[in-house]
Amino acid sequence: MKTALTDLLGCRYPVVQTAMGWVADANLVIATGRAGGFGFIAGAVMTPREIEEQIKAVKAATDAPFGVNFHMFVPDAADIVALCIKYQVAAVSYSRSPVPALVAQLKAAGIVCMPTIGAAKHAAKAVAMGADALVVQGGEGGGHTGGVASTVLLPEVVKSVDVPVVAAGGFKDGDGLVAALAFGASGIAMGTRFLLTQESPVPMATKQCYISATPEQMVVRTVLDGIPQRMLYNRYLRSLESSSSLGMLLRAIKNGLAFSRMTQSSLLGMMRSAWQMSRSGDVTFAQTMMAANAPMMIQQAIVSGRPDQGVLPGGQIAGTIDDIPPVESLIEEIMATAMDRLAQLETLKKAP
Repeated sequence: MKTALTDLLGCRYPVVQTAMGWVADANLVIATGRAGGFGFIAGAVMTPREIEEQIKAVKAATDAPFGVNFHMFVPDAADIVALCIKYQVAAVSYSRSPVPALVAQLKAAGIVCMPTIGAAKHAAKAVAMGADALVVQGGEGGGHTGGVASTVLLPEVVKSVDVPVVAAGGFKDGDGLVAALAFGASGIAMGTRFLLTQESPVPMATKQCYISATPEQMVVRTVLDGIPQRMLYNRYLRSLESSSSLGMLLRAIKNGLAFSRMTQSSLLGMMRSAWQMSRSGDVTFAQTMMAANAPMMIQQAIVSGRPDQGVLPGGQIAGTIDDIPPVESLIEEIMATAMDRLAQLETLKKAP
């Protein structure tokens, strides 16, 4: 299938595997690329050295194009940009507070800049700051998410920008792909659907929690860092909601220290980055400092396989997924269904 997105990224199909922290590793990206999709390495929870190892692993296994996701507000963002340029990854994705100088470096190197937005008001600003394409995540999406459904947000953004738009939030199959194309998007991006594949590194005990969930159990809460996030409503999340403000602050400090050790960054550097972000007006200083809560709590459930001891981010679509296929089978089925649906729609045309 040829769209503006496949032309821009060089992939066969307009299907993007998003950069889920602790999930989107080299193996998942390799499987996605081999199947014709476009995968992103989840560099936001990695050190620069780990990102480099992941990039090299993907390049050694496949010639398919792929990307890297990271936060431009972290102290070592310039080092990550240098790695992306050194290895000529096809694209980068980011969300909060892009740094103009870093975006300029990436664009000068011919790397596609593809941020994620969750509100229509951010679309034009993101393009003005160098975005070559936009991932537009509706409120159905997992993790940090907005409050407007994809069916409302997507057409509004498509009308406002002249770059390819990728629909995210509530997509899992070929019918969703065709629906997104009908709204004017150039493809779809999926996280939860790729999390629930055989190549996903998530332990089976955790995958089963998602498989058993209903759409109503995939709730939006602000308890982690003051910013809305969609997660599975499990026992651990219930316990967080009953914690005191002091308890959450102490938890944030503990997680901040753990996160700084994990990413080999200093706590002072994280605080400086948090202050710079807060000055942009998008989030408060306290919210940014609490941002370490999410990755560390997610790690317990996603990496360690203890779903009741951490949070489980995921899209509302998780409540409708009941299988764990190989990535190749998933993408083949998505494209076959999309082609069948397009053929059926073609029959609806009136005869001349």
